[in-house]
Amino acid sequence: MKLFTCSCCGQLLYFENSRCEKCQSPLGFEVGKLQLCTLEPQADEVTFRLFGQPDSATYAYCQNHEHEACNWLVPTDCGTPFCTACALNRTIPNLQEPENLARWQKLEVAKHRLVFSLLCLRLPVISQFANPGFGLAFDFKADEGPENKVLTGHDEGLITLNIAEADSVQREQTRQNMAEAYRTLLGHFRHEVGHYYWDRLINNTPNLEECRRLFGDDREDYGKALERHYAEGPPADWPERYISAYATTHAWEDWAETWAHYLHIMDTLQTAHAFGLSVDTQAGAGQESLEADISRDPYAEEDFCNIMEQWLPLVFALNSLSRSMGQPDAYPFVIPPPAVEKLAFIHRVCRAGITVPASPPAALP
Repeated sequence: MKLFTCSCCGQLLYFENSRCEKCQSPLGFEVGKLQLCTLEPQADEVTFRLFGQPDSATYAYCQNHEHEACNWLVPTDCGTPFCTACALNRTIPNLQEPENLARWQKLEVAKHRLVFSLLCLRLPVISQFANPGFGLAFDFKADEGPENKVLTGHDEGLITLNIAEADSVQREQTRQNMAEAYRTLLGHFRHEVGHYYWDRLINNTPNLEECRRLFGDDREDYGKALERHYAEGPPADWPERYISAYATTHAWEDWAETWAHYLHIMDTLQTAHAFGLSVDTQAGAGQESLEADISRDPYAEEDFCNIMEQWLPLVFALNSLSRSMGQPDAYPFVIPPPAVEKLAFIHRVCRAGITVPASPPAALP
């Protein structure tokens, strides 16, 4: 995540802020600039121009701003009330239920951070409404009873999330029941969107052969692989070859788990870069020191080896800080060399980009 400041008073801002806490100026995220911008209200009090730029384009808030679920801007001439992130929504929960509103707001915070990362990677973020055969969509649903559970997953560009995942108590119970080291809303989004980008970056592309060499054969029966995983668990040597135990399930899951960790690494390093962080640990005599000068935005870094050289010292420091606060490790994983090779492959294919196929115009959401 970048570091944002208010153009009016210089106050540091969080990505989710809609108003500057110091000068009370309205704020909105402008997707073309990838910037949280300070705004100047116009006479109608519903449209805005960028602060100090009287000739800038005019904007309105995304329609979901009225639910305190979005602070992104929409150009007034774009023809849709929804921003780039919210245009991906196909289904949202019944907002007449107060519990649903609070959970959906948390989901949107995570989803907007996901979309920001995808835009930093310059990957296409296209709604299924605009391109039905290529685009991405989200269903946010609640269980309708003990016999009608909503399963989180991906199916041909449609990502479904059970909104119960936004309840921290339920999510922690699930994490413990499944013996997971880590379970967050943002992690869910990053994992599931990895399946979508496997279809876009790997399937039926020249990248498929190398992907199979690294991650395994995706043609293996997925259902049987899943049954085997839950019946037998991961192989004993999985920490030597995989980024997580669940990654051992199937080639698709190895890709999605590794993809999620790739986004963890990229976004955390970008945040560290924005704050000008560096790590310089003086180890004992004869011991290797940990040093990292995070002087470059990882999204601009071509060589993934340079990214890993910065990540390992940073995550050691990050985990040490978490322990000092009585918290578990922020990143409770050890990345083995085969997983590093997989991460480097993902970095290469992301930088190579995707060709978006043409699509006939579709109705806007």
